Amino acid sequence: MEQTTKNTVEPFSFYQKILIALLALLQFTIVLDFMVLAPLGDFLMKSLGMTPKGFGLVVSSYAFSAGASGILAAGFADKFDRKKLLLFFYIGFIVGTLACALANTYEMLLVARIVTGLFGGVIGAISMAIVTDLFAVHQRGRVMGMVQMAFAASQVLGIPVGLYFANIWGWHSAFLMIVGLAILIALTIIIKVKPIDAHLAAQSDKSPFLHLWHALSNRSYQTGFIATAFMSVGGFMLMPFGSAYLINNIEITQHQLPLVFMFTGLASIVIMPMVGKLSDKVDKFKVFAGGSLLAIVMILIYTNLTPIPVWQVVLINMVLFMGIMSRMIPATTLTMSVPDMKDRGAFMSINASLQQMAGGIAALCAGLIVTQKTKSSPLEHYDTLGIVVSVLILICIFFVYRVSVLVKNKE
Repeated sequence: MEQTTKNTVEPFSFYQKILIALLALLQFTIVLDFMVLAPLGDFLMKSLGMTPKGFGLVVSSYAFSAGASGILAAGFADKFDRKKLLLFFYIGFIVGTLACALANTYEMLLVARIVTGLFGGVIGAISMAIVTDLFAVHQRGRVMGMVQMAFAASQVLGIPVGLYFANIWGWHSAFLMIVGLAILIALTIIIKVKPIDAHLAAQSDKSPFLHLWHALSNRSYQTGFIATAFMSVGGFMLMPFGSAYLINNIEITQHQLPLVFMFTGLASIVIMPMVGKLSDKVDKFKVFAGGSLLAIVMILIYTNLTPIPVWQVVLINMVLFMGIMSRMIPATTLTMSVPDMKDRGAFMSINASLQQMAGGIAALCAGLIVTQKTKSSPLEHYDTLGIVVSVLILICIFFVYRVSVLVKNKE
């Protein structure tokens, strides 16, 4: 499976296509649960009396609990059938999201986000381990291009529908929508997915803690961990205050907000498979570097906007997300190729954990940088945030280059 001639385009089997569809749908619910917080931010801050600092804590609480669970799960991640492990954490995620829907105070929502993070934060890692186990190295760019379309689909379908429900029935309904869809996906995984346990035969570490230590102490793996941590910082810094920035600074209305997310997502649906195919055909690092430079330019433009027409906001968002996705897909594909099969579950869990914790720190820092005098006044220092994120993207390019060299040497 690992030995594939460069640039060979291998077709997917029917079962692989079903698996890709299920992983994409599963990722859609995980991403939507996290991303819907940003557009609901204005609702939540006003209805629960939160400050930007308090909202930053709600966002980062998910990230920190997800980070903690990733480290705790890492030693056990290669000790079980990946299908069973996936279902265990997904059911916990569903329970946590239901608790978010039932929360009616700031404190209840904070606790619910912590519970959701404990389970939801590990699911992406298990999904990536499954993709790496069941797909050849030169299929993975296309697979990740399709699975990562969850980000775009959450903007085209999930966020606009969630905002529509929130406008009619309140913000709780957005989380109930996610719970209903997630239950259907969990049932389909139980019925359709075969056991994924080939990695069990390769295990040599008897103790989960020894297995965790071996993954943590591997120098090659450490490079991948650092690259992923820097990758997550930018999104966690800018995204939580995205809707509040559009409404209070750019003067977009609550009813126009779903349109901005929908059209941006539609553009991403077109772009992401193209980026996935491109990263399978040409050098993945070059695609990543090009996307990073585009993202920096667009972030600096976006964070310095004054009130402009909605169509211009949509256009700028489309190009910005083109840069972001052109970074995410090749970087993820490179990083998931670093570990050996026997360590994949542990590597992906630690990787996801560090990603979430780095993101949590970033969200907290963003909450300290951005200020707002009243509930409806413009956000201040958002332009400073853009400069900080741009510098972090430049640092990230260096670490992803080192990952790229490691993967090429391995191949």
